[in-house]
Amino acid sequence: MRTSSAALAAFFWSSSILARPQIPGQTLTGTAGNTTIAGSSAGPDSNGKYVIEGVGIRATFIPYGASISNLFINDTSGVERDVVTGFDNASYYGIDRQHPHFGGVPGRYANRIKNSSFVIDGKTYHVLPNENPTKAAPAGADTLHGGPDGWDWRNWTVVAHTRDSITFSLTDPDGDQGFPGEVVSYVTYSLGHMTWDFKMVALATTKKTPIMLSSHTYWNLDGFANTETATALNHSLWMPYAGQRVGTDNILIPTGDILSNQQYSLNDFWSSPKQIGANFSNPDLLGNCGFNCTGYDTCYLTDRAADGPYDWREKGPVARLRSAWSGIQVDVFTDQDAFQVYSCGGQNGSMALKSTQGLHGVEGRERTIQQYGCVVMEVEDWIDGINQPEWGRGKKQIFGPGDEPYVLQASYRFSLNGTAVGLNGPGSG
Repeated sequence: MRTSSAALAAFFWSSSILARPQIPGQTLTGTAGNTTIAGSSAGPDSNGKYVIEGVGIRATFIPYGASISNLFINDTSGVERDVVTGFDNASYYGIDRQHPHFGGVPGRYANRIKNSSFVIDGKTYHVLPNENPTKAAPAGADTLHGGPDGWDWRNWTVVAHTRDSITFSLTDPDGDQGFPGEVVSYVTYSLGHMTWDFKMVALATTKKTPIMLSSHTYWNLDGFANTETATALNHSLWMPYAGQRVGTDNILIPTGDILSNQQYSLNDFWSSPKQIGANFSNPDLLGNCGFNCTGYDTCYLTDRAADGPYDWREKGPVARLRSAWSGIQVDVFTDQDAFQVYSCGGQNGSMALKSTQGLHGVEGRERTIQQYGCVVMEVEDWIDGINQPEWGRGKKQIFGPGDEPYVLQASYRFSLNGTAVGLNGPGSG
């Protein structure tokens, strides 16, 4: 029996919003799913962005892609830094031809789908390709982030907006981009005491279908204002549970192999914090992120179950990113079992910084995002698990009517760390 959108809205609303303690003086009104925006009469600002605030943290979001557009944190000097990429005005997201997926929710299936196809219950489905075109496949050899009109290309509906949270909804119809069945999704972002939390829920209402979401946010914890470097290679990264990664071919399609990240190797970020750029002088890093690519575009597996049952809110973080220059540190907690890291090797100086970022009037420092100027961190499940049945990810990636909803939760917890060098000395960030 088909589940009604109203019932889905009621489920999501009660489980993810009203369950939170209400802030004194804050009144929630309206019903998620109708034409009333619950909670606040304030609309977007003059740049088309919705503002929410917490303690020591402020952010803006836009309906396009349900994207985060700004995230402001004070550094150790008390200077406010905007630490995520985006555009100054919401209208530009839909017209920018590069479409770097700034801060959006890729879907209905994040990352890559091999050969733009998959099998469910013996039936092969073909979805629209949009990456790595060849003569044999001029539209592309695979599908990235849901296809040429994936979820982060679309305008979502704002269904709730309060002082410290915002909820977006999207209904993806049966057959869109080639995916079977209708999917109804809700995404809630909230800010707390120097925390950014989000919950993504998606429900397959008519047919079995793949669902895997993420937040495709680009970070530079210096707000691109580091006077010593325009890159994020100075940032240190620590992923204490990431002893393994998904093996990929030269266009980043999983081969099915699970590879070990040997201690002190290029991909070892688990044994201790390490600057992202620590191994960039090593010629073996060439090809680590695909053909002729130096750096990282890697799906690390976050194995926390080895020690027994755990609460993802307490067992972690799965990642810690820190800049010694700004002192800003973010710890990432999530219920997801994989973590994609991209070191922005594809940036080439053609994307402008926001007016809230970078250095102004400094000779030799262009106001653009340079190669390696950022790092993307994506909480998600094992990439292309729908084409690797031996991994056993089906229950986490294939959903149908009557199933429990797909749920992704994450908490980004910010702090200030004024240590001039990493805990393990120079080079550890």
